[in-house]
Amino acid sequence: MASYITQTLSRAKQINRNGIALICDERKTTWEQVYDRVTRLAAGLQSLGVSRGDRVAVMSANSDYFFETLYAIWWVGAVATPINMRLAPAEVDYRIEDSGCEVLFVDTLHLDMIYQLSEAARNQISHVVLLGAKQSFDGICSDQLISENTAIEDAGAGGDDLAYLIYTGGSTGRSKGVMLSHDNIVSNGINALHTIRYLRDSVFLHAGPMSHLADGMSIFAVTMACATHVFQPRFTVEGCLELIERHRVSHVCLIPTMVEMIVQGAEAVDRDLSSLVQIQFGGAPMPVGTLKRAVALWPDILFLHGYGMTETAPVITMLPVDLLRPEVAGDKMNSCGQAMPNIEIKIVDPEGKEVPRGDVGELILRGPNVMLGYWNMPEATAKALRDGWMHTEDAAYMDEDGLVYVVDRLKDMIISGGENIYSTEVENALTTMPGIVQAAVIGVPHDVWGEAVHAVLVVEAGSNLVGEAVIAHCKTLIASYKCPKTVQFWTGDLPTTNAGKVDKKVLRQKCGY
Repeated sequence: MASYITQTLSRAKQINRNGIALICDERKTTWEQVYDRVTRLAAGLQSLGVSRGDRVAVMSANSDYFFETLYAIWWVGAVATPINMRLAPAEVDYRIEDSGCEVLFVDTLHLDMIYQLSEAARNQISHVVLLGAKQSFDGICSDQLISENTAIEDAGAGGDDLAYLIYTGGSTGRSKGVMLSHDNIVSNGINALHTIRYLRDSVFLHAGPMSHLADGMSIFAVTMACATHVFQPRFTVEGCLELIERHRVSHVCLIPTMVEMIVQGAEAVDRDLSSLVQIQFGGAPMPVGTLKRAVALWPDILFLHGYGMTETAPVITMLPVDLLRPEVAGDKMNSCGQAMPNIEIKIVDPEGKEVPRGDVGELILRGPNVMLGYWNMPEATAKALRDGWMHTEDAAYMDEDGLVYVVDRLKDMIISGGENIYSTEVENALTTMPGIVQAAVIGVPHDVWGEAVHAVLVVEAGSNLVGEAVIAHCKTLIASYKCPKTVQFWTGDLPTTNAGKVDKKVLRQKCGY
């Protein structure tokens, strides 16, 4: 039986009509009000010529308007194409032209981007719609489309129908448009509802960008729970802590770099975070040092590690409930969890043969969350989807309890003297050293060993750390051959991808390799 994203909204309105659905700035909207606005906005989209299967782009900071627009797109049977707000104009051009979208929703923060687009991209767009009220904008606004139209019936798109076209970061080449169906999104939402354990009284803070599924997946799971969404337009430490305190937020999803920033902020400013039940994290491995500081600061908060990718809508693994407390989990907290309920995982060698537990190989999976394929890229699709399995290109191992440990991207694995070295293990050792705020490890050319481990570190202001001491510290925790041979101290933040991960391709270039 087919799944329908819009069903999650209809159900929330049906069983919790007066419950607070969305909180953004000073606006609070009930589920019944959201349903009314979405179905009217869908009619507005229809009046602009949008029909089933059309791609509609959204470029916006997090907001209730963003949420309503996504559901209106699906209500009319169209395809949502979120555009990362951190992209350069040329990257936005590519996504607009490649997707073939003719309608673009944009918030006031990004209106200027319209005038920086190429002539081809601007000519392709028939309608630019400003999210919210008109303000000084001369064109159409979403509030206008809502007020001028009456609700329409759901177009009934579902099942294998395309729902999302989300572009990857493109850090390893041309950005790929990931095609996700209604079935993909709903199956992932059900998994998240089960493993994250959202309840009707849950309050989720969208602190990470909704254009990424690390945060965006909770659009669906929280709606399935008929719970409350709170939106932070752009992440800042002070803003995040203030919203958690003011709205009694119970759940938030952060990438590890954001957790580190939150820990530093909470250590400096006293805030009432007693409502916070759980911090979900993923997108990159959590440095052990950061996790230890977070646990010391918030001993009663649960820490839920998950792993996924856009191509899998996105979650693949989550820590089980009995391992959410670090004092219980011990070293298993370093795991990113077990396969989600309806997903099958294998760790395989280059020939596709499953390796013994504890051995490192490539993580592959299959399940209803796996993408339809890459938009207009049949060769890339055939490479990723082989023999019914999604190949992640992530190096990982599985223990006897089925817990998965992702150790590196296959392309980032360092081979030194014939030994495989995984950057995650080295970075974890580095971050346990007092004074180190952020660590990244890359492989650099070596005349004898082929590659050598090079550590790039951001340290606390006023720190007098030296490379020799850093290397000596690592030798107390990991094998000597895994330890950095050279150490570089970095001023400012390490370069990151649009998803907030350390961009090792750029880092290598800036380090001169």
